[in-house]
Amino acid sequence: MQKVYSVGQINSYIKSMFDQDFVLSRVGIRGEVSNCKYHTSGHIYFSLKDAEGTIACVMFASARKGLAFRLCDGQQVVVQGSISVYERDGRYQIYAREIRLDGAGVLYERYLALKQELEDMGMFAPEYKQPIPFYARRLGVVTAPTGAAIRDIINISTRRNPWIQIILYPALVQGQGAAESVAAGIHALDELGVDVIIAGRGGGSMEDLWAFNEEIVARAIFECRTPLISAVGHETDVTIADFAADLRAPTPSAAAELAVADVRSILDHLDETGRRLQRGMKDQVQQCRRELQNYQRRVFHGSPEQKLLTQRQRLMDLEDKLQSRMSACIRERQHLLGIYAERLKGLSPLDKLSRGFAWVTDSEGKRIYSAAQTGKGEELTIYVSDGWIRAQVTDSAIRDTEQIERGQVNRSV
Repeated sequence: MQKVYSVGQINSYIKSMFDQDFVLSRVGIRGEVSNCKYHTSGHIYFSLKDAEGTIACVMFASARKGLAFRLCDGQQVVVQGSISVYERDGRYQIYAREIRLDGAGVLYERYLALKQELEDMGMFAPEYKQPIPFYARRLGVVTAPTGAAIRDIINISTRRNPWIQIILYPALVQGQGAAESVAAGIHALDELGVDVIIAGRGGGSMEDLWAFNEEIVARAIFECRTPLISAVGHETDVTIADFAADLRAPTPSAAAELAVADVRSILDHLDETGRRLQRGMKDQVQQCRRELQNYQRRVFHGSPEQKLLTQRQRLMDLEDKLQSRMSACIRERQHLLGIYAERLKGLSPLDKLSRGFAWVTDSEGKRIYSAAQTGKGEELTIYVSDGWIRAQVTDSAIRDTEQIERGQVNRSV
């Protein structure tokens, strides 16, 4: 009777056959990446395909340290690893240990490896970057003597500054010996003492631009004492020279604009600065004049002479006030004196005498104000307004008050 096996047993048996095969345990396969997925666990799942078929692949997170680029669909790669069976699904797949780009990808891997090495050495550190001078008088250019790059640099530089001196080092920028030629040009212009150097070329493939990815060029840029601008290819092209340079320009034309100042803008700026300076000086002079006038007033008011004049004026004002107060007081006293004089006038005996009244005294000079004070035969002195009269009493009588009230007054003397 034929023996019957389980699915797991068959899959396990097939897996052991794959694992025992020496060829499948270490194999390299070339193909195009498709269905690439990065799992949250860090594993990468993808497929390799060509015109004749497809094979599943997986790279575990533990093996990703050997991957120098990000894997994506459409890339032509060479996968190094082993082929085995995934028992649960019963399908075989490649377990990748190393992945590298095919063709240009080899250059790209070299580029990434050198970039990482130079970066670890500190050649791209920002503290080594030199500032580009604002106004360059002598511009050094390392590029091919023919081509669009040098024409663009010359046209833009002379348009921005007609007095700029451009010194070209005709270097090879492609092919055998290009990296050495570029490095020699950088050293030569650095020794010549130009203000700034532009090193670059026009666009091209990665192979065309490879001279600017060589270590000799990166070291020449790093050792250059003159500020250097890298201008290689188009804006999307990035070379190792761009990282080592003091400044990266996306194109040679942009490098010329960064290296050469616009003289017209400088002149306009100088004119505007001159106008602002004149306005500022005028405002400053006016402010100083105001402060000087303020100080003069303070000195004038604080001087002894001015203080004496101020005190003298104050004394004169006080004197005027005193005189005014005294005059007012005198007038007030004169008015009161007049009132008192009128009151005294009404009480004065002389005034009474001048109106026909008389002042009578006895022989002893005592005033006689009642008939009861006299007796018959007594001598009296009568004082009138213009003198006195000596008289003797012959008779006297006391008037009756009631008769006085009735108008019956005894007028006997």
